[in-house]
Amino acid sequence: MATIRIAVAQGVGTHTPDGASIREQGRRIRELMASAADGGARLILFTEGALSGYPDKRLMSRDPDRVTESDWSRVDWAVLEDELAATVGHAGDMGLWAVVGSVHRVAGRARPFNSLYVISETGHLVGRYDKRYLSPTESTFMFAAGEHPTVFEVDGFRFGCALCIEANMPEVFIEYESLGADCVLLATYADGPAAEPLGSSHSMAHALLTGMWIAFAAPGFAPGTAVSCVASPDDRWLVRGDPDGAPQVLFADLNPDAMRAGYDRGYRPWRACYRNGYCPTPDEVTALLESQESQTATPPQRLRS
Repeated sequence: MATIRIAVAQGVGTHTPDGASIREQGRRIRELMASAADGGARLILFTEGALSGYPDKRLMSRDPDRVTESDWSRVDWAVLEDELAATVGHAGDMGLWAVVGSVHRVAGRARPFNSLYVISETGHLVGRYDKRYLSPTESTFMFAAGEHPTVFEVDGFRFGCALCIEANMPEVFIEYESLGADCVLLATYADGPAAEPLGSSHSMAHALLTGMWIAFAAPGFAPGTAVSCVASPDDRWLVRGDPDGAPQVLFADLNPDAMRAGYDRGYRPWRACYRNGYCPTPDEVTALLESQESQTATPPQRLRS
Protein backbone atom coordinates (compact mmCIF):
# COMPACT_ATOMS: atom_id res chain seq x y z
CA MET A 1 0.00 0.00 0.00
CA ALA A 2 1.42 3.39 -1.02
CA THR A 3 1.37 6.60 1.00
CA ILE A 4 -1.68 8.84 0.91
CA ARG A 5 -1.71 12.47 2.01
CA ILE A 6 -4.84 13.63 3.79
CA ALA A 7 -5.83 17.03 5.15
CA VAL A 8 -7.87 17.98 8.19
CA ALA A 9 -9.55 21.39 8.44
CA GLN A 10 -9.90 23.54 11.55
CA GLY A 11 -11.55 26.86 12.37
CA VAL A 12 -14.71 26.26 10.33
CA GLY A 13 -18.25 26.15 11.64
CA THR A 14 -21.03 28.05 13.39
CA HIS A 15 -24.09 27.43 15.58
CA THR A 16 -26.44 29.42 13.34
CA PRO A 17 -28.00 27.76 10.25
CA ASP A 18 -29.31 30.93 8.56
CA GLY A 19 -28.64 31.63 4.89
CA ALA A 20 -25.84 34.16 5.43
CA SER A 21 -23.94 31.84 7.75
CA ILE A 22 -24.32 28.86 5.42
CA ARG A 23 -22.99 30.88 2.47
CA GLU A 24 -20.00 32.03 4.51
CA GLN A 25 -19.21 28.50 5.68
CA GLY A 26 -19.50 27.24 2.11
CA ARG A 27 -17.04 29.89 0.97
CA ARG A 28 -14.57 28.96 3.71
CA ILE A 29 -14.89 25.25 3.00
CA ARG A 30 -14.14 25.69 -0.69
CA GLU A 31 -11.23 27.99 0.11
CA LEU A 32 -9.69 25.36 2.41
CA MET A 33 -10.36 22.65 -0.18
CA ALA A 34 -8.23 24.60 -2.64
CA SER A 35 -5.45 24.90 -0.04
CA ALA A 36 -5.61 21.15 0.60
CA ALA A 37 -5.39 20.36 -3.11
CA ASP A 38 -2.47 22.77 -3.53
CA GLY A 39 -0.70 20.94 -0.69
CA GLY A 40 -1.03 17.59 -2.41
CA ALA A 41 -3.84 16.12 -0.30
CA ARG A 42 -6.11 13.51 -1.81
CA LEU A 43 -8.83 14.00 0.82
CA ILE A 44 -9.88 16.66 3.33
CA LEU A 45 -12.02 16.22 6.45
CA PHE A 46 -14.17 19.03 7.86
CA THR A 47 -15.87 19.48 11.22
CA GLU A 48 -19.31 18.31 12.26
CA GLY A 49 -21.94 20.63 10.75
CA ALA A 50 -19.26 22.52 8.81
CA LEU A 51 -21.56 23.45 5.92
CA SER A 52 -24.97 23.84 7.56
CA GLY A 53 -23.69 24.94 10.94
CA TYR A 54 -24.15 22.72 13.98
CA PRO A 55 -27.49 24.15 15.25
CA ASP A 56 -27.58 25.35 18.83
CA LYS A 57 -30.26 23.42 20.75
CA ARG A 58 -31.61 26.57 22.41
CA LEU A 59 -31.65 28.54 19.17
CA MET A 60 -33.57 25.70 17.47
CA SER A 61 -36.04 25.07 20.31
CA ARG A 62 -39.70 25.76 19.57
CA ASP A 63 -40.01 27.21 23.08
CA PRO A 64 -37.73 30.25 23.65
CA ASP A 65 -37.70 29.63 27.41
CA ARG A 66 -36.54 26.00 27.46
CA VAL A 67 -35.12 23.26 25.26
CA THR A 68 -37.89 21.44 23.42
CA GLU A 69 -38.38 19.86 19.98
CA SER A 70 -36.33 21.68 17.35
CA ASP A 71 -37.93 23.86 14.72
CA TRP A 72 -36.08 22.82 11.56
CA SER A 73 -37.77 25.48 9.45
CA ARG A 74 -35.09 27.80 10.85
CA VAL A 75 -32.53 26.18 8.57
CA ASP A 76 -32.28 27.88 5.18
CA TRP A 77 -32.59 24.65 3.25
CA ALA A 78 -32.55 26.28 -0.19
CA VAL A 79 -29.24 28.02 0.48
CA LEU A 80 -27.84 24.82 1.99
CA GLU A 81 -28.76 22.90 -1.17
CA ASP A 82 -27.03 25.53 -3.32
CA GLU A 83 -23.88 25.53 -1.19
CA LEU A 84 -23.70 21.74 -1.16
CA ALA A 85 -23.95 21.69 -4.97
CA ALA A 86 -21.21 24.31 -5.22
CA THR A 87 -18.99 22.33 -2.85
CA VAL A 88 -19.54 19.07 -4.73
CA GLY A 89 -18.66 20.79 -7.99
CA HIS A 90 -15.57 22.37 -6.42
CA ALA A 91 -14.30 18.94 -5.36
CA GLY A 92 -14.43 17.89 -9.00
CA ASP A 93 -12.60 21.03 -10.08
CA MET A 94 -9.88 20.41 -7.47
CA GLY A 95 -9.66 16.64 -8.03
CA LEU A 96 -10.08 16.24 -4.26
CA TRP A 97 -12.14 14.00 -2.01
CA ALA A 98 -13.98 15.91 0.73
CA VAL A 99 -15.84 14.74 3.83
CA VAL A 100 -18.07 17.57 5.00
CA GLY A 101 -20.34 17.78 8.05
CA SER A 102 -23.91 19.00 7.56
CA VAL A 103 -27.48 18.58 8.67
CA HIS A 104 -29.30 16.42 6.12
CA ARG A 105 -33.06 16.13 5.73
CA VAL A 106 -34.97 13.28 4.10
CA ALA A 107 -38.41 13.80 2.59
CA GLY A 108 -41.18 12.46 4.79
CA ARG A 109 -39.12 12.50 8.00
CA ALA A 110 -39.84 15.01 10.75
CA ARG A 111 -36.23 15.12 11.88
CA PRO A 112 -33.04 15.46 9.84
CA PHE A 113 -29.80 13.52 10.30
CA ASN A 114 -26.51 14.85 11.63
CA SER A 115 -24.35 13.71 8.74
CA LEU A 116 -21.01 13.61 6.97
CA TYR A 117 -21.20 13.95 3.18
CA VAL A 118 -18.64 11.95 1.20
CA ILE A 119 -17.76 13.82 -1.99
CA SER A 120 -15.53 12.23 -4.63
CA GLU A 121 -12.68 13.75 -6.62
CA THR A 122 -14.89 13.60 -9.71
CA GLY A 123 -17.41 15.99 -8.21
CA HIS A 124 -20.09 13.53 -7.12
CA LEU A 125 -21.81 12.94 -3.81
CA VAL A 126 -20.98 9.24 -3.37
CA GLY A 127 -21.93 8.55 0.24
CA ARG A 128 -23.28 9.85 3.51
CA TYR A 129 -22.74 8.89 7.11
CA ASP A 130 -25.59 9.57 9.53
CA LYS A 131 -24.60 9.80 13.18
CA ARG A 132 -25.83 6.67 14.96
CA TYR A 133 -25.07 7.32 18.62
CA LEU A 134 -26.77 10.58 19.58
CA SER A 135 -26.38 12.63 22.72
CA PRO A 136 -29.43 12.74 25.06
CA THR A 137 -30.41 16.19 23.77
CA GLU A 138 -29.92 15.20 20.13
CA SER A 139 -32.00 12.04 20.44
CA THR A 140 -34.77 13.67 22.50
CA PHE A 141 -35.23 16.96 20.68
CA MET A 142 -33.17 17.19 17.49
CA PHE A 143 -32.00 14.42 15.16
CA ALA A 144 -32.96 11.06 13.75
CA ALA A 145 -30.38 8.33 14.33
CA GLY A 146 -28.45 6.68 11.51
CA GLU A 147 -28.46 2.93 11.03
CA HIS A 148 -25.21 1.79 9.42
CA PRO A 149 -21.47 2.48 9.13
CA THR A 150 -20.01 4.15 6.05
CA VAL A 151 -16.77 2.97 4.45
CA PHE A 152 -15.25 4.25 1.21
CA GLU A 153 -11.93 3.80 -0.56
CA VAL A 154 -9.40 6.30 -1.92
CA ASP A 155 -6.19 5.10 -3.60
CA GLY A 156 -6.38 1.72 -1.89
CA PHE A 157 -6.98 3.16 1.60
CA ARG A 158 -10.28 2.41 3.32
CA PHE A 159 -11.88 5.19 5.37
CA GLY A 160 -14.68 5.00 7.93
CA CYS A 161 -16.74 7.90 9.32
CA ALA A 162 -17.79 8.87 12.84
CA LEU A 163 -19.17 11.93 14.60
CA CYS A 164 -18.44 13.65 17.92
CA ILE A 165 -19.82 11.72 20.91
CA GLU A 166 -19.18 8.48 19.02
CA ALA A 167 -15.55 8.92 20.09
CA ASN A 168 -16.82 7.55 23.42
CA MET A 169 -18.16 4.39 21.76
CA PRO A 170 -15.35 1.81 21.28
CA GLU A 171 -17.74 -0.44 19.34
CA VAL A 172 -17.80 2.12 16.51
CA PHE A 173 -14.05 1.80 15.98
CA ILE A 174 -13.97 -1.97 16.53
CA GLU A 175 -16.63 -2.28 13.83
CA TYR A 176 -14.61 -0.19 11.38
CA GLU A 177 -11.52 -2.28 12.08
CA SER A 178 -13.53 -5.42 11.34
CA LEU A 179 -14.64 -3.82 8.06
CA GLY A 180 -11.00 -3.36 7.02
CA ALA A 181 -10.76 0.39 7.51
CA ASP A 182 -7.28 1.92 7.57
CA CYS A 183 -8.39 5.28 8.95
CA VAL A 184 -11.47 6.61 10.74
CA LEU A 185 -12.51 10.19 9.98
CA LEU A 186 -13.94 11.61 13.21
CA ALA A 187 -15.52 15.07 13.20
CA THR A 188 -16.91 17.26 15.99
CA TYR A 189 -18.18 20.75 16.56
CA ALA A 190 -17.78 20.54 20.34
CA ASP A 191 -15.83 23.68 21.21
CA GLY A 192 -15.55 23.64 25.00
CA PRO A 193 -12.84 22.23 27.29
CA ALA A 194 -14.84 19.03 27.82
CA ALA A 195 -14.29 18.14 24.15
CA GLU A 196 -10.49 18.25 24.35
CA PRO A 197 -10.09 14.54 25.27
CA LEU A 198 -11.94 13.57 22.07
CA GLY A 199 -9.04 14.87 20.03
CA SER A 200 -6.24 13.82 22.36
CA SER A 201 -6.60 10.78 24.60
CA HIS A 202 -9.60 9.28 22.78
CA SER A 203 -8.15 9.59 19.27
CA MET A 204 -4.78 8.16 20.27
CA ALA A 205 -6.37 5.34 22.28
CA HIS A 206 -8.51 4.23 19.34
CA ALA A 207 -5.50 4.39 17.02
CA LEU A 208 -3.36 2.28 19.36
CA LEU A 209 -6.01 -0.32 20.10
CA THR A 210 -7.34 -0.83 16.57
CA GLY A 211 -4.25 -0.29 14.45
CA MET A 212 -6.00 2.44 12.42
CA TRP A 213 -5.13 6.07 11.87
CA ILE A 214 -7.64 8.45 13.46
CA ALA A 215 -8.15 11.81 11.74
CA PHE A 216 -10.02 14.27 13.95
CA ALA A 217 -11.57 17.58 12.81
CA ALA A 218 -12.54 20.18 15.44
CA PRO A 219 -13.16 23.96 15.52
CA GLY A 220 -10.08 24.80 17.64
CA PHE A 221 -11.56 28.19 18.45
CA ALA A 222 -9.76 28.81 21.77
CA PRO A 223 -6.89 27.53 23.95
CA GLY A 224 -7.87 24.52 26.02
CA THR A 225 -10.40 23.24 23.50
CA ALA A 226 -10.15 20.34 21.08
CA VAL A 227 -7.89 20.83 18.05
CA SER A 228 -7.77 18.98 14.76
CA CYS A 229 -5.18 16.23 14.65
CA VAL A 230 -4.15 12.89 13.16
CA ALA A 231 -3.14 10.04 15.47
CA SER A 232 -0.98 7.22 14.12
CA PRO A 233 -1.37 3.62 15.32
CA ASP A 234 2.33 3.54 16.30
CA ASP A 235 1.77 6.06 19.14
CA ARG A 236 2.62 9.28 17.29
CA TRP A 237 0.84 12.50 16.46
CA LEU A 238 1.35 13.12 12.76
CA VAL A 239 -0.03 16.65 13.10
CA ARG A 240 -1.95 18.82 15.59
CA GLY A 241 -3.59 22.20 15.06
CA ASP A 242 -3.14 25.49 16.90
CA PRO A 243 -6.21 26.53 18.96
CA ASP A 244 -6.27 30.10 17.73
CA GLY A 245 -9.59 30.11 15.87
CA ALA A 246 -7.99 30.74 12.49
CA PRO A 247 -9.14 28.61 9.52
CA GLN A 248 -6.30 26.22 8.75
CA VAL A 249 -5.46 23.03 6.88
CA LEU A 250 -3.32 20.34 8.51
CA PHE A 251 -1.54 17.73 6.39
CA ALA A 252 -0.64 14.16 7.31
CA ASP A 253 0.93 11.38 5.25
CA LEU A 254 -0.49 7.93 6.02
CA ASN A 255 2.34 5.51 5.25
CA PRO A 256 2.12 1.90 6.48
CA ASP A 257 5.83 1.44 5.76
CA ALA A 258 6.97 4.38 7.88
CA MET A 259 5.99 3.19 11.34
CA ARG A 260 8.36 3.71 14.25
CA ALA A 261 10.87 0.98 15.04
CA GLY A 262 9.40 -1.99 16.87
CA TYR A 263 5.79 -1.35 15.87
CA ASP A 264 4.01 -4.50 14.68
CA ARG A 265 0.67 -4.40 12.86
CA GLY A 266 0.43 -8.20 13.02
CA TYR A 267 -2.15 -8.16 15.78
CA ARG A 268 -4.87 -6.85 13.46
CA PRO A 269 -4.95 -9.96 11.24
CA TRP A 270 -4.45 -12.10 14.38
CA ARG A 271 -7.59 -10.59 15.93
CA ALA A 272 -9.51 -11.03 12.69
CA CYS A 273 -8.61 -14.71 12.61
CA TYR A 274 -9.86 -15.33 16.12
CA ARG A 275 -13.03 -13.33 15.58
CA ASN A 276 -13.76 -15.62 12.64
CA GLY A 277 -13.21 -18.72 14.80
CA TYR A 278 -9.91 -19.76 13.22
CA CYS A 279 -7.19 -21.40 15.36
CA PRO A 280 -3.67 -21.58 13.84
CA THR A 281 -1.87 -24.90 13.51
CA PRO A 282 1.36 -25.58 15.43
CA ASP A 283 3.35 -25.25 12.20
CA GLU A 284 1.85 -21.81 11.54
CA VAL A 285 2.64 -20.63 15.07
CA THR A 286 6.22 -21.87 14.69
CA ALA A 287 6.55 -20.02 11.40
CA LEU A 288 5.16 -16.86 13.03
CA LEU A 289 7.65 -17.06 15.90
CA GLU A 290 10.52 -17.58 13.46
CA SER A 291 9.43 -14.56 11.44
CA GLN A 292 9.34 -12.42 14.58
CA GLU A 293 12.77 -13.59 15.61
CA SER A 294 14.09 -12.57 12.20
CA GLN A 295 12.49 -9.10 12.84
CA THR A 296 10.22 -9.28 9.85
CA ALA A 297 7.10 -9.39 12.04
CA THR A 298 5.13 -10.76 9.08
CA PRO A 299 2.54 -13.47 9.91
CA PRO A 300 2.25 -16.51 7.61
CA GLN A 301 -0.13 -16.08 4.72
CA ARG A 302 -3.06 -17.93 6.29
CA LEU A 303 -2.85 -15.84 9.46
CA ARG A 304 -3.01 -12.66 7.38
CA SER A 305 -6.22 -13.60 5.59
